[in-house]
Amino acid sequence: ADKANYINKYHHNPRYLSSIQFDKEKIHVSNDLEEVLDSSDWIVMGTPAAFLSDVFEGKGSLGLENKVIFSAIKGIVPEYHAIPARYFACQTEENAAIMASLFECRYIKVSTSDDLFGTELSAVLKNVYAIAAGICHGLGYGDNFQAVLIANAIQEIEKFVDAVNPIHRDVKSSAYLGDLLVTAYSQFSRNRTFGSMVGKGYSVKSAQFEMNMTAEGYYAVKSVIEINKKFNVEIPIAEAVYRILYEKISPAIEMRILTDKLT
Repeated sequence: ADKANYINKYHHNPRYLSSIQFDKEKIHVSNDLEEVLDSSDWIVMGTPAAFLSDVFEGKGSLGLENKVIFSAIKGIVPEYHAIPARYFACQTEENAAIMASLFECRYIKVSTSDDLFGTELSAVLKNVYAIAAGICHGLGYGDNFQAVLIANAIQEIEKFVDAVNPIHRDVKSSAYLGDLLVTAYSQFSRNRTFGSMVGKGYSVKSAQFEMNMTAEGYYAVKSVIEINKKFNVEIPIAEAVYRILYEKISPAIEMRILTDKLT
C-alpha cells in the first residue's frame, strides 16, 4: 500500500525506471486486487509465475469470466507445473491482434503467434539457460565456452518444445533464439546475474537475498524437470542447473561434467 500511495502521489516508481514520469490522468495504482479487476475489462498479468497462484488464493473467480486476460508472465506456475497460458486456459487470436495494436509504438514492434506453448516454454527455458551462462561466467569460463553452451541450449529448447507441442516452428526466430541470446548475455539479465553469483560461491538463498529480485529460472527449472519426467527429453544443461540449485552439487564439479556432454 505504501508503494502504491507513493507512485500515485509522486508519479514515478523510486525503485524501477525511476526516471519515468507517469501520466496521472492515465494511471491509477492500487494494491486492492478486487478494485483493479472491477474497474477493468482487459487485464494484463505481470505477477512472477512463482507467486501467481498466491495472488488469487482464497479469492474465488473475482468475476474473471467476464474479463479478457493477457499474460506478460515468463515462467511456470509451480503448483500446477503449468505455463500461464494453461493456467488461464483460453486463447483468442482476435484479442491477440487487438492487444498487439495497442502495444505497438515507435520503439515496440509486436507480432502475434499461435504457438503459445512453444513461445512460453522457450521463455521459461531461456531463464534456466541464462542461469547456466551466469554460473559459467562466475566460475571463470570464457566467451568461447559460452558460445558452445548457448548453441547447445537452443537445441535443448527445440527438442523440449517439440516434444511437448509438436507443431512447425522456427526456433531461430526472435521469440526463441533472440530471447535466449539477450537473457544469457545481457548484464541486465536477472537470471544471468543470479547464476553468476552462484558460480562465484554464493548460496542460493544469499544470492536471492542480495538481488532482491525474482530470478524466474530458479523456480522454473524444478518444474521443467518434473514435466520432463513425462517426455524424457535429453536436457543435460537444465539438469545440471537443477542439481546445482536444488541438490547443492558443486557448480565447478557439475559444469566440468557437463562439458563432456556438450557438442
